Amino acid sequence: MTRLAQDIRAVKERDPAARSSLEIFLLYSGLHAVMWHRLAHWLYNAGLKFLARFISQAVRLFTGIEIHPGAKLGRGVFIDHGSGVVIGETAEVGDGCTIYQGVTLGGTGKDKGKRHPTLGKNVLVGAGARILGPFKVGDNAKIAANAVVLSEVPENCTAVGVPARVVRRNGIKVEQLDQVHIPDPVAQELCRLEAQIDRLSKQLDELRQQNGGDETL
Repeated sequence: MTRLAQDIRAVKERDPAARSSLEIFLLYSGLHAVMWHRLAHWLYNAGLKFLARFISQAVRLFTGIEIHPGAKLGRGVFIDHGSGVVIGETAEVGDGCTIYQGVTLGGTGKDKGKRHPTLGKNVLVGAGARILGPFKVGDNAKIAANAVVLSEVPENCTAVGVPARVVRRNGIKVEQLDQVHIPDPVAQELCRLEAQIDRLSKQLDELRQQNGGDETL
């Protein structure tokens, strides 16, 4: 099966609104962005970087999706809706990934060389999520809408929040620190001091009894 056929099948399997392969081929901007990216990526690897970049920028104007020609996309990648998606030069997207609108696979500006994230297979990235940095998001991971991911996400995990944290692993909820009922360090120190004063008072009383009740002690 050709790459294009795999990409069209991925859309049909994951978008209930898709009615036919012809509709997907003619009307789906996410498919157009991926399809033209494959040509731009080939040109980029062939050393025709200006032409590759020209194609990627032209596709951006028509689809609202910017994929740097240096980025690597696997088979069956589905960009749903797609407007505002940005995928950086050293990003890698594995087979079967689904990316919704407004997603950024970008860098932090602090790294050299590999600057952008790597998505494993079958990763789902919700609308508006930002994945920033040269780390990996494991196979079958899910990134919630509007999450900001700044570190590695293990496979089969769900990450949410800003900054993102793992809340599920293999479908099971991960226990999080109780931010409401955590011990009060000031209260703990006061209790310790109170106990120490009480102990010293008892020792002082014992000394007074040993010295015939002398109050000067």
